[in-house]
Amino acid sequence: MDDVTYTKGIYTATVTVRQIDDGSFQGVVSLARDDGSSNVETTSYEVDAVNPTASEALEEGKALAHRILGALEL
Repeated sequence: MDDVTYTKGIYTATVTVRQIDDGSFQGVVSLARDDGSSNVETTSYEVDAVNPTASEALEEGKALAHRILGALEL
């Protein structure tokens, strides 16, 4: 499954899906802040819930990415 990327100003949120040991899936959002210097700050967020399918986990990850980017002040 391909990653999904969203950008807002100097922030880029990349949504991925990882498989958990029990076979379920979890959405993960990696938020990068690139202010033009050589130092890129990255923070990782996990969706609280796990899902039975990768596509459901991706949708949960997308929703989390939208919430994170929506809360950012530029």
